[in-house]
Amino acid sequence: MAKVTISSVIDAPVEQVWARIRDFNGLPSWHPRMVESHIEDGKDPAAIGCVRNFQLVSGARLREKLLDFSDENFLVSYSILETPQPLTNHKATLQLRRVTDGNRTYAEWSASFDAAPEEADKLAEGMGANVFQGGFNALKSHFAGQG
Repeated sequence: MAKVTISSVIDAPVEQVWARIRDFNGLPSWHPRMVESHIEDGKDPAAIGCVRNFQLVSGARLREKLLDFSDENFLVSYSILETPQPLTNHKATLQLRRVTDGNRTYAEWSASFDAAPEEADKLAEGMGANVFQGGFNALKSHFAGQG
């Protein structure tokens, strides 16, 4: 099983960062690689089991199922149901934590998945750099100067 974890510190209070990312259907509003998203079957985007269907800038479509969601713990977990990437058994978690020094946010995005041994490292590297760090960079840029 391949694993990847990316973390960052965002210069904004955890409540503000969570408000920006908490909508499971809202990736296009804050992540630069996502261009369109909808929740299938008209379900609530905070309902465990709902499926988001979204398109990447590249044109690829993904379907992801919400596994866990907590406003109290600033946490969202999901699994990829369909992706053009050669991976299976995917589970990811994005969690925010309060940094009291400077009223900032510690953000951690991690995933585990199965892939062919010759593909696993490349997939983990791409997921970490492009998806996870790309999202954190966009959040850091958004909150820059909003002290």
